[in-house]
Amino acid sequence: MKLQTTIDAPDAGTPDWPMLVGGEWVPSESGEWRDVVTPARAEQVLARVPESTKADLDRAVDAATAALPAWRALHFRERGTILLRIADAIEARSEEFAQLTAQDTGNALRTQARPESATLVALFRYFGGVAGEFKGTVLPAGDDQLQYTRLEPLGVVGAILPWNSPLMIAAMKLPAALAAGNTLVVKPAEDAPLTILLLAQVMSEHLPAGVLNVVTGVGETVGQAISEHPGIHKVSFTGSSEVGRIVGATAGGRLAHQSLELGGKSPNIVCPSAAAPDVIEATAEGVLLAMRFSRQGQSCTAGSRLFLHEDVHDEFLRVLVEKVSKLKVGDPLAEETDMGAIINRSQYEQVLDYIEDGKSQPGVRVALDMSRDVPEGLEGYYQGPTILAGVANDWRIAREEIFGPVLVVIPWKDEDEVVAMANDSHYGLAAFVWSRDLDQALGLAHRIESGWVQVNQGGGQVIGQSYGGYKSSGIGREFSIEGAIEGFTQTKQINVKLGR
Repeated sequence: MKLQTTIDAPDAGTPDWPMLVGGEWVPSESGEWRDVVTPARAEQVLARVPESTKADLDRAVDAATAALPAWRALHFRERGTILLRIADAIEARSEEFAQLTAQDTGNALRTQARPESATLVALFRYFGGVAGEFKGTVLPAGDDQLQYTRLEPLGVVGAILPWNSPLMIAAMKLPAALAAGNTLVVKPAEDAPLTILLLAQVMSEHLPAGVLNVVTGVGETVGQAISEHPGIHKVSFTGSSEVGRIVGATAGGRLAHQSLELGGKSPNIVCPSAAAPDVIEATAEGVLLAMRFSRQGQSCTAGSRLFLHEDVHDEFLRVLVEKVSKLKVGDPLAEETDMGAIINRSQYEQVLDYIEDGKSQPGVRVALDMSRDVPEGLEGYYQGPTILAGVANDWRIAREEIFGPVLVVIPWKDEDEVVAMANDSHYGLAAFVWSRDLDQALGLAHRIESGWVQVNQGGGQVIGQSYGGYKSSGIGREFSIEGAIEGFTQTKQINVKLGR
């Protein structure tokens, strides 16, 4: 089956993209379909996907359950080889994945969609290569005892994906679960399901029927059904903390395994030494990257609370504003675009509401406001970056996850003060520290309550490291063999009496 979209040929009609259940591409049993609209073109429909019901989810779980015994019994070398073949197949179509990502999510092709496509390939290669590391241990219990452990798959895994970076998040979950011997039921985000259906098409050409199933639909129906279904042994969710609490409570109510990668309001701390004349430009570039402006700020790791030391506050802010103001907002498919479109109208309006709330606070200084900049000739949900200075750490815009291109700037002068402010949040996913004094940088990094801390870099995520949050930012780790073992296996202890 060849899946096609219509962003460049709107008169060609709206294609139907069915979902994958038990190795077959099928509509919903209800016969209902749901339009997928690109955020890059106001109200332009890319495709239709099935509007699934609980009955569709039941079918997918049945298919995954039926496929589980043979898949879990497969030699790890064969599972790893399949994942490596999938990586090669994705790589051969990497530009197609990138183009579709730009259409489906609104993320810019050059700055986000292509890197996400490359990360997808890399994670399938990584987990294909470490498939043999899901192994137990033998205990030295004497010559008359054989005592050993087995790491066994959990069973059927339900993966619920977000809309901001669907391919990258899928790559954190799907190959890890498969390498460990689990089967999958995947729910893409209703606002951006197409890249996941394309991924399923590529994967299904290499996997036995039923090992991977993809069910489209809304979270209140399909996502809720995944959390509730007794045939799903593990729920792996990425999304907002608010929805994560519901998913976690529902899955936890039936004692299902779960991992939750949730929101963030990450501190971004600049020390005076990192704003010295010879490094201030590089630090500003790093802060810009850490804020995820090139993903329209729609990232749970965005360093959206910028703590600037009083001694360098004004000069650093001037340099940063100059750099950020040069970012080009535009068509996600255009090579020159730095920032694409916000995912939908509701999110667009919510971000504007946060900006207006912040601008209404006494003492706030609007360092940059490009929030209503709309590229000429385009009618989508476009929004330029906003930087608000003079912000207090207890304001709404400093407390809540905006999930848009809005950076708030908070002054500090004492390390204990900035650590206290950084940790004064119910989130704890990421953090960024900028200092040329290594003792100072590591001292701050060790004191910050976040699961992922970057020092003197805005990116730096390496495949194979553990990734996840503290506090309300989640439960569990991904992106690594350690996270995969923790998240997708269970330990069985076997004791054998010898010599009988």
